[in-house]
Amino acid sequence: MDELNGRMMACQIMITGLIARVANNSPDPLRFLTDFRDEIKAVINGINIAGMENTARVRQFAQISVDEMFSLMKPPSAD
Repeated sequence: MDELNGRMMACQIMITGLIARVANNSPDPLRFLTDFRDEIKAVINGINIAGMENTARVRQFAQISVDEMFSLMKPPSAD
């Protein structure tokens, strides 16, 4: 289980970095991040989760993870 948690954290860090890099190359980074976050939340709400009794809990955890990931991102500095 620790290995799985470690891999998930590594994926979250990698994805956060990738999103931040793309946002920094965007003419309007804050709008890009907001639109992207909304798209990800829509995917989470619509994804088919098979083989589980309580899919609402899985969706809730995924939404919380997305919120945490995006809260770590800061707007680019003025430098």
